Amino acid sequence: MVEQPPAKRLSLRQGAALLALALAGALAGWLVGHRSSSPVVASGDKVAIEQVVRDYILQHPEILPEAMERLREREDAKNLSAVADQVKAPFPGAVLGNPSGKVTLVEFTDFACTYCRQSVADVEALIAANPELKVVIRELPILSPQSTDAARMALAAAEQGLYPAFHRAMYAIGRPDAQTIAAAARQAGLDMARANRFIADPKVEAEIARNLELARQLGFNGTPAWVAGEALLSGAVGQAQLARALEKVEG
Repeated sequence: MVEQPPAKRLSLRQGAALLALALAGALAGWLVGHRSSSPVVASGDKVAIEQVVRDYILQHPEILPEAMERLREREDAKNLSAVADQVKAPFPGAVLGNPSGKVTLVEFTDFACTYCRQSVADVEALIAANPELKVVIRELPILSPQSTDAARMALAAAEQGLYPAFHRAMYAIGRPDAQTIAAAARQAGLDMARANRFIADPKVEAEIARNLELARQLGFNGTPAWVAGEALLSGAVGQAQLARALEKVEG
């Protein structure tokens, strides 16, 4: 897994070509199995049917962006359906915004991730704009051993009801190491003896392992990564795109 900049999509030409091939093949196979009154379809000639589909797509290329978006949404919903409840249920206290909010945004994040740090302001702006927004943070320490140390301390902060303060302090101070983690903990006001006892609890390692598995099941391969309703977003997508995804949830 890696840091993820703003998500890069296939070019329109690449995406259209791949989708056209997939549509042609899939539709041809379906038509062969569901004969119609069309002479071409009734003949069951898959090659001829693929040519018909190809010609239609070339004549109506405007259908491709919509079809690509529908396909992506369908795959996202499929990946999310089996784990949605687990993903949206926070580790106790690991929440930003309104813990009882009616609209949920989930972020998979790593304190060593530059793009996660850049996204902090986007999340804060979304929270400021929507009093019903609950942001569930899933610690996904994938970039360094120090990422894992910071994630453990963040969960200890959550146990003390100080997660937002530690989260903001850790990203503000910089990349995690022993000194910056301790400084962020002090700035957030953690009881360090209590925090160190909690970090040793097996539930902390279990939470990190759970987040790694959830990310794998959702097809995320880096941070930041987001869940908004049935939308799965990868990379530092920005406040505007996150807001659009959340509007669908609210709608």
